[in-house]
Amino acid sequence: MPDDENIVFLLRQLGVEKNMKKTVLFISLCALTLFPGAQQVRQDSSFVPQSLVINVEVPVRVFQSDRFVENLTINDFDVFENGIRQDLDAVYLVKKNAITRSDENRRFLPQTQRHFYLFFQITEYDPRLEQGLRFFFENIIVPGDNVFIVTPLKTYRMREKTLEVKSRKDIIEEVRGLLRKDTMIGYSDYRNAVNDLAVLSSAMSAKIQADVNQANSNITSGDLFTQTFTQGLSGLRTDGFSGAEYSRQSLDEMLIFYEGLLSKLNVLREINSVKIVDFAKHLKEKDGQKYVFLFYEREFIPTINETIINQYMTLYQDNPYIQQTLASINNFFKRDIPFDINNVKQIYSDSASSIHFLFVTRPRQLLPGVTFTEQSEDVYSAFREMALATGGYFESAFNPAKSFSNALNAAENYYLLYYTPKNYLSDGSFRNIEVKLKSEISSRFRVVHKAGYFRD
Repeated sequence: MPDDENIVFLLRQLGVEKNMKKTVLFISLCALTLFPGAQQVRQDSSFVPQSLVINVEVPVRVFQSDRFVENLTINDFDVFENGIRQDLDAVYLVKKNAITRSDENRRFLPQTQRHFYLFFQITEYDPRLEQGLRFFFENIIVPGDNVFIVTPLKTYRMREKTLEVKSRKDIIEEVRGLLRKDTMIGYSDYRNAVNDLAVLSSAMSAKIQADVNQANSNITSGDLFTQTFTQGLSGLRTDGFSGAEYSRQSLDEMLIFYEGLLSKLNVLREINSVKIVDFAKHLKEKDGQKYVFLFYEREFIPTINETIINQYMTLYQDNPYIQQTLASINNFFKRDIPFDINNVKQIYSDSASSIHFLFVTRPRQLLPGVTFTEQSEDVYSAFREMALATGGYFESAFNPAKSFSNALNAAENYYLLYYTPKNYLSDGSFRNIEVKLKSEISSRFRVVHKAGYFRD
């Protein structure tokens, strides 16, 4: 491991170790006890029953509008597990990583160390992200916090002594440089595929329009295509195939290219369900409070304008191959959530982490003959549900820095509630948790918390 103090972040791929800790805390386990003087082990009398005391920890945030409510006590909360009211053992008010107030019927030792994971799934670097990073490192991070930066290319971990040896300004500058470089490299194939689709869609639109108009014009189809296609591509940045290469292809060949590029995009943006589950296991192993901030950029896929597609289908209605290819292309735009969302919500809730989903919106591009169709609905709905299930924050906004600061402010203060479940059985079932405020104050406040935990 390098010793050079000028290196602020140490590359470390996130791994999942084999020995996973349980979310609930086993306070006492009675040992298996043999009766004194027994000459041999007998099934009916040699062992005493196992006794377990299980405590469940629930981070809870209470808001009045967008302001955190910090004057609540243990008497203000009611907790239900699968609809059954539970007796609260303790409530702690935590600000940043410090306990500032305790209400205890029993004493606990809450783990308040903080682990921050910043995931940047963005195709192009946004300079406004630097504002969010500045707020994070200047106002949120304190000594003892762990910080992981996950770019499209690598995962970095902040060294423990970083805040002691480097200025926060220098840290921000280094993170900005890493994020910008890794985004440019890590998403280069994706950007090239999208740009190629835009060029190809524009070329196909121009060729179809030229064929449709040829019968009513003395201009040749080739002249119309060249004029329309050149006008359409003005101002479009292309990093892949050129329009001239596509213009030499027939419409049938263009369709094959189009289908291939869509297939490539689906592979590049595929969500690996195994990795999602493994990351939840990694989080569950960590003691303390775990915050995951996921920046995800709104996706647009270039498609041929629907009016032009209808013209194309009319022109080639007797060609079954073209009709079949168009049907196959349409299937690429029917995206379902690629994993069991209910299961993922439960395992992330059980990991005692909070997922904060920051959906970065951006405007559609404008290109004659081309429609930029949004293809984010599967990712948006999945991660929004994960945020809700973990008591996290979600927001759709054009400015990622503003969303980041809103999420950080919402997450920084919280209550830790402890209770001992009634009639606990280690049966592996998922138990739903509901935290309510007393009826006389409940209408004024909004309560967020994790959905539940596994009895394992």
